[in-house]
Amino acid sequence: MIGSIRKHSAWLWWIIAGLTIISFVFFMGQGGTRGGGGSRSGGFGMIYGKPVTAEAFAAAQREFYIDYWRRNNGEFPDRNPNFNRTDMERDIYVRLMLMQKARDLGIHVSEESLADGASGLLRQIGNGHDVPMSQFLERVLQPEGLNADDFQRFVRDELAIQQLIQTLGLPGALVPPQEAGQLYDREHQDVSAQAVFFSATNYLAQVAVTPAVVAQFYTNNMAVYREPDRVSVNYLAYDLTNYFAAAEQKIGKTNLTSQAEAYFAQHGLEAVPGAKTPEEAKAKIRDVFLRQGASAAAVEQAKQFVTELFAMDPVVPENLVTLAKKKGLALRTTAPFAAADGPEEFSAPADFTKIAFKLNADSPFSKPMAGADAVYVIGLAKQLPSAIPPLDQIHARVVENFQNHEAALKAQTAGTNFYYTAAVQMAAGKTFAQAAIAAGHAPLALSPFSLSSQEVPEAGDHAEINQLKQAAFTTQPGHLSKFFPTADGGFVLFVQSLLPVDESKKISELPLFLSQVRRSRESEAFNIWLQTEANRELGGILKELADRSGGAKRP
Repeated sequence: MIGSIRKHSAWLWWIIAGLTIISFVFFMGQGGTRGGGGSRSGGFGMIYGKPVTAEAFAAAQREFYIDYWRRNNGEFPDRNPNFNRTDMERDIYVRLMLMQKARDLGIHVSEESLADGASGLLRQIGNGHDVPMSQFLERVLQPEGLNADDFQRFVRDELAIQQLIQTLGLPGALVPPQEAGQLYDREHQDVSAQAVFFSATNYLAQVAVTPAVVAQFYTNNMAVYREPDRVSVNYLAYDLTNYFAAAEQKIGKTNLTSQAEAYFAQHGLEAVPGAKTPEEAKAKIRDVFLRQGASAAAVEQAKQFVTELFAMDPVVPENLVTLAKKKGLALRTTAPFAAADGPEEFSAPADFTKIAFKLNADSPFSKPMAGADAVYVIGLAKQLPSAIPPLDQIHARVVENFQNHEAALKAQTAGTNFYYTAAVQMAAGKTFAQAAIAAGHAPLALSPFSLSSQEVPEAGDHAEINQLKQAAFTTQPGHLSKFFPTADGGFVLFVQSLLPVDESKKISELPLFLSQVRRSRESEAFNIWLQTEANRELGGILKELADRSGGAKRP
């Protein structure tokens, strides 16, 4: 079947992509209530009264690897240092439970749906372009010991689970249009409001800075200044621009242009997001082909260097420096960077940081890594363990933090006092604007906003949109909100009125809104079923997995 996937298949992968709903939805139950909740001691356990065979577990585990690769930007779990095998086994058992339930309900995936789903995934992998199955097998699956049967079974099971979600979530999807209309009104009704913002920057001049208070602030907040584990690497960058000419000569100018035109003829403007004309699209496609050729040439040259580097004995980090100098190559060194940040000198490939943190004295070099602009070879330069820098090294930073902290407290005190003063004056008959001006503050009229709004321009950096929504929609129209503290200081809101819903806009948007509400309710209903069912059927297994270390071996 896999070999006959149609290039013109409808895009159905959005269905499969939605299945991440079943991943990491957990909970740890208190154990099962039926048959021990599926304890796996001495075997693979029981699900719905049926034993889990070693073959079924191994097949589900292989599906898990494909699903993990899909959900983690093309990375298999074995390459993730934070990968937890207990979590893997948990997800495998959930998958086995869902598949058994699908079989019990008679859910069947047709060959046509299977072909469409597989084709959709391959197009998703290619960012909307067709990816040959043979290429996917050779480059992705086979190096991990996976094959076409695993891929086909994965797609079939994912589609079956999606059908299961739709079946078991059906009660939640039965939302009547009238209820959806009420929900729409609630989310789209605008509020008219005024605000007074209290910003820390207005109180910085009132903060007294002395060595004693700065030292005390540093001592009280030392954990905030702890630097994480960091690493610095030496690196060679094989810039792709240095290989454009060779790549163009190898491909051929005429052939390169004809390939771009042929690709555009097959896919059109949709193949190049952002392109406004066919000429612009063809130029970008040509550049992609040229970069691919240049990257291949750069990788080949980097491999030759790495082969010689890995052959040097003994293996020491200095070998990269020695060989680069011998060959006259420009070796650079990154500034220390944390795992969450990556190097600041260039836009690194996806695996760059993870590989950098795996380098050690016994394995100090990397294989070539292809990035968007260059191919990199890196070597360990320095490892810096987590530490708290002394005050004298970060004194200016600590002073700034202290000033901002104290200024924010002063702003919040001023805002709280204003709330009480304004409430008294408004009770005496003054308007919000009059009360604000009398207290020396300028009231700011906000653009109307609703629960569905994404921003309130007038608020700027003074408050987050969700803070404004909370204040506005928990305060009765015609009343003053309490003082809301923020990172910048805080604000007081006067809710003037709720504005009528735009009925013409509601009529045009309600069908899509109703569909979104139904999908959301469907997911909620299914997740409730899933948690209840998994606690009952898998409680013992999940508890056993949580109580022990390690995990299942990969088949």
